[in-house]
Amino acid sequence: MKIKICGLNPARDVQLCIDLSVDLLGFVFYEKSPRNIKLKEINTLKKYNRKSSFFVAVCVNPTNDFIKDYVVGNFDYIQLHGSETRERVNQIKGFGIKVIKAIKIKDEKDINQYRDYPNCDIILFDTPGMEKSIEFPKDLIQKLPNGSRYALAGSISTNNVENISNLGVNFFDLSSSLENQLGYKDHDKIKSFINKINELKN
Repeated sequence: MKIKICGLNPARDVQLCIDLSVDLLGFVFYEKSPRNIKLKEINTLKKYNRKSSFFVAVCVNPTNDFIKDYVVGNFDYIQLHGSETRERVNQIKGFGIKVIKAIKIKDEKDINQYRDYPNCDIILFDTPGMEKSIEFPKDLIQKLPNGSRYALAGSISTNNVENISNLGVNFFDLSSSLENQLGYKDHDKIKSFINKINELKN
């Protein structure tokens, strides 16, 4: 099982997630988001020993200049939430960075969009809420492709992750469900979720 936690604060949350061996740590570069981080905070991220964790820059339609100046050399992955085509993904991969493509799922026909991105390293099936806590439709979870390349986001928590896992998902992306206050991760919730995942693994 793999875990990605998104919307992290560079100074407050990162060391905990590294210590808990969270697989991917996501940092939001989107000014409309309550979890948006400032570019200067990238300097804080440079100070960490990432150990087995990977850093992800979460973006909406990033420009080549942004990728070149801020993502390359500082992040292991870029996560795309915009209108990127397969060709645009190839351009971005040309910078030498791995790509996560988010696909918003409203109904079953949306799932097949993942076939348009065979060049992506990870496909993230997400709700259309753009960081609002919307639950992913349970009847669609079983229709998602299986495998370590496919991740699921949408109101995943300690309370429901076992049921979601039983539906075939083994890559979980969390954000708002690990918060008590908008934009502020609750460290006890993070620890509880990791403990639950470790239980399921055993």
